[in-house]
Amino acid sequence: MNVRLYIWQRLTAALMVPLLLVHIAVIFYASRKGLSAADILARTRGSVSWALFYGVFVSAVAVHASIGLRTVLTEWTPLRGRTRDFAVIAFGLLLAVLGFRAVVAVVLP
Repeated sequence: MNVRLYIWQRLTAALMVPLLLVHIAVIFYASRKGLSAADILARTRGSVSWALFYGVFVSAVAVHASIGLRTVLTEWTPLRGRTRDFAVIAFGLLLAVLGFRAVVAVVLP
């Protein structure tokens, strides 16, 4: 793995740790309070804060997972060069699109 990708993966990992902890805390809070999906959506609709929070989370996950997949493909498959990189970029874009679609569904009124 080149140094640039190594650094990006470590930075996204460091960014994801607090985001994941907040995400899990929110899940525990919602389940402890017995909130339904409708209750949760009522609280998240129109919230710029939640949109930014989960937008950053999705971005970090898409970059981090793509770099990790690139490493796995390099070590465990015969894929190399442009074929591997195309597959990894496509995977990252798919994750980003699906993640942002979920953010929009939860946040937009």
